[in-house]
Amino acid sequence: MLELPGQTACAGEQFHNQEQRGFTFVLNAAPSDAAEISPRPYGDTTLPLPGTDADLSVQKIPDQIREMLQLYEHGDGSYAKKCKNFYRQARFMEDYEDNMPWSGELTCYFPTYHDLSIRQLRGYFTWRSDVRKGKYNPITASLAYLYLYELLCGIGADCPRESLKKMREFEEGYLDTGIGDPGMRKNLHRWMLEYAVLHDVPAEEARKYADPELLNRDMALAVLKTPCAYTDDEVFSALCVLAGKKLAQSPVSTEEELRKRHLFAEIWRHVSEQRMEKGEDFFAACFRGQETFRWYPLSNAVWWEDGRHADADYILNESRSYHCRNGIWQERCYENLYFNKTRFQALIHEADRAIRIYLKVGHHLRERPGDRWAKPFVNAVIEADKKAREDAARPRITINLSKLEQIRANASITRDSLLTEEETMELLPQKPAAAEESRMENKAHFSKGTVFGNQSAPDEKRMTSEAELKGIDSLHAEILSALIRGEFAEERIRYHHLMPAIVTDTINEAFFDEIGDNILECDGDTITVVEDYKEDVEALLGGTGR
Repeated sequence: MLELPGQTACAGEQFHNQEQRGFTFVLNAAPSDAAEISPRPYGDTTLPLPGTDADLSVQKIPDQIREMLQLYEHGDGSYAKKCKNFYRQARFMEDYEDNMPWSGELTCYFPTYHDLSIRQLRGYFTWRSDVRKGKYNPITASLAYLYLYELLCGIGADCPRESLKKMREFEEGYLDTGIGDPGMRKNLHRWMLEYAVLHDVPAEEARKYADPELLNRDMALAVLKTPCAYTDDEVFSALCVLAGKKLAQSPVSTEEELRKRHLFAEIWRHVSEQRMEKGEDFFAACFRGQETFRWYPLSNAVWWEDGRHADADYILNESRSYHCRNGIWQERCYENLYFNKTRFQALIHEADRAIRIYLKVGHHLRERPGDRWAKPFVNAVIEADKKAREDAARPRITINLSKLEQIRANASITRDSLLTEEETMELLPQKPAAAEESRMENKAHFSKGTVFGNQSAPDEKRMTSEAELKGIDSLHAEILSALIRGEFAEERIRYHHLMPAIVTDTINEAFFDEIGDNILECDGDTITVVEDYKEDVEALLGGTGR
């Protein structure tokens, strides 16, 4: 509904018809009773109607006020003529000051100088003089609106930004201190935004003056349209703006609150990716797209602009913009009238109900038959969250292959420190004959009752040679060959003072490029071949080994 400053219409003034987005508002100013047109008392003096001869003769009129009154042109009595007269007179009285306070009552829609008596005019200009000095005294709302109309017309300011600055100072000094009409603040924020658009004030600055409620809704729509670009907190806050305060008031702990916000955000992200029955995404199904409407800036204020406004495009934010062509303004935005609030609230209610059950918080909400379509979307997110938490609770074992070389070096140092002098000599380079003699002794040792003595020499030699080609030494090749044949290698490993885990890592690393995985497993002392890769390793070694 169109906001109207003041409460009751002035006598003898017929206001304009204003078309607003397909609706016509008719502001009829005919007097409601005879008292409105009778002389109005002030103290012991009876003041006649403004603008009459009797009014002019009551007191001595300051010359500037007398000249201002003579500037009024009656014309056709239209609202546009009323605004133009006010602008002409206000410009003439821009620097005027007076010293005759007035504290009476005046109730008038769209008041102008022409609607006031001489006494009221002098009282208004006295009050305005104090306001310009930063002193805000109480005054009837109609005269306070008159001051704002002056600022909208650029009266008392050198530039549009200064007009906006003075409007903000009026809000802080007059409204914030408890003075003024309750509906004045909403009108003021609307006017400041529209004034900023008309005068191409940078959008970043204009947003400081706009109604916070309007900006919050615009921001919420921008977030919900592309939720993946925003955090959980931002998405949840946007849902709260459009769903109502109850969504943010669930009694949960801090940890539960974080989980709740995450789940709501994930549910909206998930459902936003779905297509509804008409092929549109869920955001469009709830809020449609931006619509274009005819825009009438400052239509509920006394304001005048000389000439036709130049073509302009003004982007306030992602959800709202303004465009002027041939003097005609249009606004592009999301219109609340077209929102499918039933669909949106159904998703929010079902999500809230399921999340309370899942987190075991608050009282349970009743399931509504009309919300059942939303259950699959909500349940999918909750199940994914449940699985993610279960996976996170499982212990994870990771092996840092980059540290294997250091482990091997440390193992070698440990091994060498444990060797006796005799064992150390055996590891030193030997002459070919001595080396062959040592190898034969070792072979004889393992042939007597050990698990390595029952295999055919040709197969063992062939597999060992193939293993050596993979980049491991003869000892590790013999161990791998034995393991492939199903034999135990622990005794051989202990004999050579090796560590089973290091042997396993060495062989696994040598075959990793070929197999793509570990071929051996070690549980501390025992090494076994991974059964799934046994045949592949045998093939790489050039035979079955059987």
